[in-house]
Amino acid sequence: MNIHQLAYQVLMESDIELKLQQTIDLSFQQKDHVPILGDFPVERILIPGRPAKPDLITPKKLKHRRLNSASGRAHLLHAVAHIEFNAINLALDAVYRFQQMPADFYLDWLQIASEEAKHFQLLCQRLEKMGYYYGDLPAHNGLWEMAVKTDHDVMIRMALVPRVLEARGLDVTPGMIQRLKQVDDQETIAILNIILKEEIGHVAIGSKWFHYCCAQRNKDPIKTFQDLLIEYMGAPLRSPLHTEARLQAGFTQQELDQLLAMEK
Repeated sequence: MNIHQLAYQVLMESDIELKLQQTIDLSFQQKDHVPILGDFPVERILIPGRPAKPDLITPKKLKHRRLNSASGRAHLLHAVAHIEFNAINLALDAVYRFQQMPADFYLDWLQIASEEAKHFQLLCQRLEKMGYYYGDLPAHNGLWEMAVKTDHDVMIRMALVPRVLEARGLDVTPGMIQRLKQVDDQETIAILNIILKEEIGHVAIGSKWFHYCCAQRNKDPIKTFQDLLIEYMGAPLRSPLHTEARLQAGFTQQELDQLLAMEK
């Protein structure tokens, strides 16, 4: 089977342990030159492989908890774990769905998938130490909903998932770490530091392939990104932005200045 078929199989796997192991295995297999040639039918996926829990609700119904309580920190960890689980599916979907990209595109997104699997495992291990399991608490499905909205165009996917939704983690994680320092939760801080460092690389990969698509279509990347923000998000990015992390992740200072000006 080619890489698109294999990615689809893992994408649709709902057993968590199998999905994690298959994701990591697939990343290693691709380094050994799993065939990329050949078309594989692509379909819209409204619900990828996921366990029956957590229950999915609208973001407005999710309760905001203070991090000065163990329960509040568990809710935070569960929310981040759910994001990471969705990010595994997003990376696999990119490999399955966008079949006319260069081979390096699939190497990049399989690397992301395996790193997201590692993040998810770390968060679940920490949750279990606190007496919780993934699925015990409700979550929302915003990340996958954007995947569905962008499933028709690789350029739009690269713009809006890694460079908007996932990049939001670059902006908010330092603040979470500071609040966790106040309650001396060093175990969670260590995990979030790993995630922050590697997510910079993930957003950078999104930026790389967004710019590749723009060059292929003779589009200005800064203007195209701004236009897509308004068309699909209905609003510019919200400040504050983690400037240093976003610069490392493929944004330019000019672009960040213009994004902040759009907000005003």
